[in-house]
Amino acid sequence: MKTVSSYKKRLSDKVNLHFRCFSVRAYAAEPERTIQEDRLWKETKATPLTNLHYLLQFCARSREPMKGKACHAQLIHFGLKADTLTCNMLINMYSKCGLIDFSRKVFDKMPQRSLVSWNTMIAAYTQNMDEQNALTLFLELQREGNPFSEFTISSILCACAAKNDAFACKQLHAFAMKAAMDANGFVGTALLDVYAKSGLIQDANSVFEGMSERSAVTWSSMMAGYVQNELYEQALVFFTRSQAVGLEYNQFTMSSVICACAGLAAFIEGRQAHAVVCKTGFRSNNFVASSIVDMYAKCGSVKEAYIAFLDAEGKNVVLWNVMISGFAKHSHSLEVMILFEKMQQIGMRPDEVTYISVLSASSHMGLVDIGRSYFNLMTREHNVSPNVLHYSCLVDILGRAGLIHEAYELIQNMPFAATASMWGSVLASCNIHGNLKLAEIAAKNLFEMEPDNAGNYVLLSNLYAANKNWKEVAKARKLLKEKEVKKETGKSWIEIKDKVHIFMVGERNHPRIADIYLELDNLLEEIKKLGYKAETDYDLHDVDESRKQELLRHHSEKLALTYGLMCLPLNAPIRIMKNLRICGDCHSFMKLASSMTGREIIVRDVNRFHHFRDGCCSCGEFW
Repeated sequence: MKTVSSYKKRLSDKVNLHFRCFSVRAYAAEPERTIQEDRLWKETKATPLTNLHYLLQFCARSREPMKGKACHAQLIHFGLKADTLTCNMLINMYSKCGLIDFSRKVFDKMPQRSLVSWNTMIAAYTQNMDEQNALTLFLELQREGNPFSEFTISSILCACAAKNDAFACKQLHAFAMKAAMDANGFVGTALLDVYAKSGLIQDANSVFEGMSERSAVTWSSMMAGYVQNELYEQALVFFTRSQAVGLEYNQFTMSSVICACAGLAAFIEGRQAHAVVCKTGFRSNNFVASSIVDMYAKCGSVKEAYIAFLDAEGKNVVLWNVMISGFAKHSHSLEVMILFEKMQQIGMRPDEVTYISVLSASSHMGLVDIGRSYFNLMTREHNVSPNVLHYSCLVDILGRAGLIHEAYELIQNMPFAATASMWGSVLASCNIHGNLKLAEIAAKNLFEMEPDNAGNYVLLSNLYAANKNWKEVAKARKLLKEKEVKKETGKSWIEIKDKVHIFMVGERNHPRIADIYLELDNLLEEIKKLGYKAETDYDLHDVDESRKQELLRHHSEKLALTYGLMCLPLNAPIRIMKNLRICGDCHSFMKLASSMTGREIIVRDVNRFHHFRDGCCSCGEFW
């Protein structure tokens, strides 16, 4: 009997020593420890199970699956009891390391599951983007009659948010209300998050207003919801409200505020937000830094975007992509190529987003050979599989260069179904280069995919007119009229003295509209001396020629420009934002206006930026 006891003690000492050595190595290698962890380490009696728990937490935090598996193997090898706590730690460790199947195997073999076990496994599925299994496991928990908590509900709501499953969210909302958990901070925050991601912003707001206690995460989630739904003005108002109740700045709220400024092209407010970020020290956060760079680029100041990019610390691929995209949208193709090479020189691998930007830059400048080389480089050097957006960029590159048949062949042979964007690019290219046959093919596809897009009918009609095929012109216009297709109302806005002024074609509501029209008339008379003549083909309204000229005369971007000339200092650039593509007539007008006034005019339309200086545009007529 004494011999057996002695053997067990020697075995215990051996196991203890083994885990002490393993633990000390991990402990010494760990870069950061909390005070509580340090105290726990010093006070521990260093039993094998205690050491195992510590090591599992270390492996989960440092995302080291091999060490985690080694811990699990030692647990089995030495026959240590796999109690509920240990199993929960194993589930968490495997989940954090991305080994969700291992987590489930541990869960399935547990002799006894507490509520924490179910919550850990559901959260593991959610964190690893396996929302369907998270929902299935929750239903299993319900069928077995097991208890649940607010953490269970909030985890499963996160799964609904990832799937944008509004229907399941509403069911869970009712379930939470029945269980009297809807007022809980975790549940409420998860509810408003999934409603916002599903586009149900009013429901999200109702949940927010009904919460008795709101954390900083709750406020940040609501603000992010407004931004995600492109309700940028409401996001800024909401931010002001959060400051009124004393909410401290954090990187999430600042990132949302800056994104809202980018969406509105609110340059002044964006700079103010940037100043707050610098003051609070959040600019070291990559998400905030990316938002700042994106904001400046979308406000038309690519120079300040680049300064913010250079100022950022620890640049990741997202930040590089934002800057490359900014250069591409401003037609700085050379800078795009230089930055693309630099990121590779420092060991940063371009991803699919990077290649969309470099291909887009090639398209905007008509660089066919360079565009082709980038497309081939993508798979050959960086193992990036081209997606439908990359093919769309290549179709655009070929079409703009007049290689429309090659673009059409690419559409026919690519591994994706053609999108409306691709056919729209082909139709626009046909209109420029006069290819009626392929234009009819593109238009036929577009009429099926976008029956309410008036621009497609007008482009085809104009091409028929250019070929003097008046019979088909009449048919196209009749079809347009019969379908009662309406062109989206164009809007342009300009920020002056902390206020955004919005204009529509034929604007009547602006308080200074009479002065604006008078000044615009004077401007038009001066520009006509430089050879300007209204190009009525760009007006898509079904009205007579004189009315078309009047509508073109009062296009929203012309009104915004005039007001900018009236109010902004002489040396200040004029920044105009537009919700549609700038029309050819306004493009010609802006070039001549920049020459006559000596001002830089920056117009951001739905596709890109146009910088007008000295009678020229940065787009080089590739727009």
